[in-house]
Amino acid sequence: MAQVPGQQLSSKDLGLFRQVVRHFESKQYKKGLKTAEQVLKKNPNHADTQAMKALILHSQGHTTEAFDLAKLALKGNMKSHVCWHVYGLLWRGEKNFEEASKAYKFALRLEPDSQPIQRDLAYLQIQMRDYEGYIESRRNMLQQKPGFRQNWTALAIAHHLAGAYDEAENVLTTYEDTIKTKLSRTDIEHWEAVLYKNYIIAESGNVEKALDHLEAVGKRSPDVLGVMEMRADYLLRLDRKDEAEAAYSALLDRNTENSAYFDGWVKAKGLQDVEPSEAKQAYDEIAAKNSRSDLPRRRPLDFLSGDAFREAADAYLLRMLRRGVPSTFANIKQLYGDASKRKTVQELVEGYEAGKVPAVADGSEPVTEKEQENFKWSVPYFLAQHYNFAASRDLSKALEYADKCLALDPNSVDFHAVKARTYKYLGNISKAAELMAKAEELDLKDRAINTKCAKYKLRNNQNEQALEMAGKFTQNKTSGGPLADLLDMQCIWFLTEDGQAYLRQRKLGLALKRFHQILNIFDVWQDDQFDFHNFSLRKGMIRAYIDMLRWEDHLRDHPFFSRMATSAVQAYILLADNPDLALGPMLNGVNGTAANGKMSEADRKKALKKAKKEQEKMEKAEADKKALAKASKPVPKAEADDVKKEDTDPLGKTLVETKTPLDDAMKFLTPLLEFCPDVLDAQKVGFELYMRRKKYLLAVKCLLKVRSLVPEDADAHFYAYQLRTELENKEQKPDEKVVELVKELAKDVLQLDVPVNEWNENFAKENKDKSVRHAQAYVQVNDAIDPSSKAENEKTIVSSVSSAKDASLTDLTAGLETLQIRGSSSDVVESYKAEARKTWPEADVFATTES
Repeated sequence: MAQVPGQQLSSKDLGLFRQVVRHFESKQYKKGLKTAEQVLKKNPNHADTQAMKALILHSQGHTTEAFDLAKLALKGNMKSHVCWHVYGLLWRGEKNFEEASKAYKFALRLEPDSQPIQRDLAYLQIQMRDYEGYIESRRNMLQQKPGFRQNWTALAIAHHLAGAYDEAENVLTTYEDTIKTKLSRTDIEHWEAVLYKNYIIAESGNVEKALDHLEAVGKRSPDVLGVMEMRADYLLRLDRKDEAEAAYSALLDRNTENSAYFDGWVKAKGLQDVEPSEAKQAYDEIAAKNSRSDLPRRRPLDFLSGDAFREAADAYLLRMLRRGVPSTFANIKQLYGDASKRKTVQELVEGYEAGKVPAVADGSEPVTEKEQENFKWSVPYFLAQHYNFAASRDLSKALEYADKCLALDPNSVDFHAVKARTYKYLGNISKAAELMAKAEELDLKDRAINTKCAKYKLRNNQNEQALEMAGKFTQNKTSGGPLADLLDMQCIWFLTEDGQAYLRQRKLGLALKRFHQILNIFDVWQDDQFDFHNFSLRKGMIRAYIDMLRWEDHLRDHPFFSRMATSAVQAYILLADNPDLALGPMLNGVNGTAANGKMSEADRKKALKKAKKEQEKMEKAEADKKALAKASKPVPKAEADDVKKEDTDPLGKTLVETKTPLDDAMKFLTPLLEFCPDVLDAQKVGFELYMRRKKYLLAVKCLLKVRSLVPEDADAHFYAYQLRTELENKEQKPDEKVVELVKELAKDVLQLDVPVNEWNENFAKENKDKSVRHAQAYVQVNDAIDPSSKAENEKTIVSSVSSAKDASLTDLTAGLETLQIRGSSSDVVESYKAEARKTWPEADVFATTES
């Protein structure tokens, strides 16, 4: 390529330029920047150095400056593949993969043989799941370096992921045919590729061919267990049951606690089609060979029934309880979906508590003194958990048995924890947190109980104490303290609970800060794939790599994501409805302002002044904390280049001061609805957000999904009313085509042919005494239709509590919030609390002001 005027470097400066590249690759950004400045001092228009400097600036967080410099470099030398490559890397860093791909492709036109550019383009294509483009890139790389095994394997992966199984198999076979020497068993890369080929054949549906291939190569593979598992699976799928039974028996000999092996063994023996007694006998034979194994004794309880179940459950429970196994209930509770089995287990264990116990263990061996001691505490401990469990809940009995346990051993961590759990279900979160703190004090080295204690403190809105508790098991070496360590460890559960606690307190800045931090962690997990596109090929771990890619495709399906994203959207909706919340929690309607969420100007000024003082206090505390950390733990010089960027907004002030909360919420809602469409709360917040954004078609889609998930959901009634009102709103004048389409899609839900008063009354009659939530939905609509009926509606809400003796704590809490938001009088609120306390006397939320 002809040299552009002003672009040529002297040999000394060329050496410095190469140093810039090395410094960037080793993440020594300060040194790289300094060296780039040296080159540009003599050659101010050298485009490649400008591009590398831009890349370093971008890595340091100076995004705007980096893009400006990269564009200047391109303007100086449009024919530099380095500049286009860097431009692509900058776009990739901004997650604009389309623009990055265009830049890489332009760079390849200028330098078709550049392996780094081709490699980066290939990584981008697999990250985007552009399989056709990935196949083309990998084919080009293979043609450039056909002797490099990784290129063959990568092309096979590209075909496999695109669904072209035959092509993927042919690529691997072609390479195998080129191998002239006998490969040793220690060549992990080769044998992993061989098993990967077998994996492809099986996934294509040709199980017979996969088995033949496995029989031919499996004996030489170092992955003995993997081969055994694959062979057993193939034999079962081919219905060669005798051989499959032998294969799974061999696997069970290696590990009798693997549930998947038992599943295969059951299918191979055909035990799912035989009499339960025959299946039980087969399990007993395995149990006899493995005296310490639990699974063959536990499994029969799943399919036995009646007297046979009682006998087997009796033997199993006696064995576990006498041994003092704390996890006995955790093993048993899956049976509670069957009411008869739940009742049998309860009768058996309560019988043990009453002294109805055989004198010998397992029908033969005398009960030892140690077993008798274990039995004294394990039975009440089991019953405490039993009565805590949702399907068999009786919290007064759970508390009784928890106290029995503590009378036997006041220093037991488990006994304090089960009592704390009982109080949590009773709604007394403060008492639960106190008891869990006592449990934690009994064993300061137990990380599990430390985690529980921190979680309970967060549920009790004690954020600082929870962070201090969690900090006992963090390094606390960074300037950010325990929170920075928890962020480094990507401790999602803590950040989620922390954010939800701040949301309950209406500290929306801190709540949004946590939710954005979690969103960033999910983005990091997504971006981490870039590291493995090369690493997995280099290490030859292909099957694990394929599993990882498929796991990443469902990354945001996880409940952790849906919980966080739902809470984040709720926070933004609160902020959009009441912008004053950005000033502080004391400006929140639930905490005492008028029903319309507004307050008098004088009160607002007072609250604003108080909020500013609180904000200044928090900022000062944060600054003092940072100063103390820096003074006590100075950063070593050797680590100076690796210091993380300082968080300039630790309190989420920038996030909460947004002028576009509804638009910001879409960053959470879009992936939430895409990946978690069956989460009820996700559809509910989706409806509320779309209604506020006047996106009626999307809103009705969420409403219909709510109705399909829970046909009798109470909130859907109020949502339908909101939609009816908006469609008939003459001032807003929605698009007529949209209105007609919405009416057609939701005609069964909206019932527009029925007058709204009659429609609401029909709802009340159809759902009379069904639940507190249905009464609340009726009242919400009635309030909107006729504001003058406020007093009557309040009576309806209070009376709905007294008539619903089995109302859940969640439903009753929602009713209380409804009254508070409506600005109901203190007398009405106290009447509601008094009625709710009859059902939930321990609940903190219904406590009187005096208590």
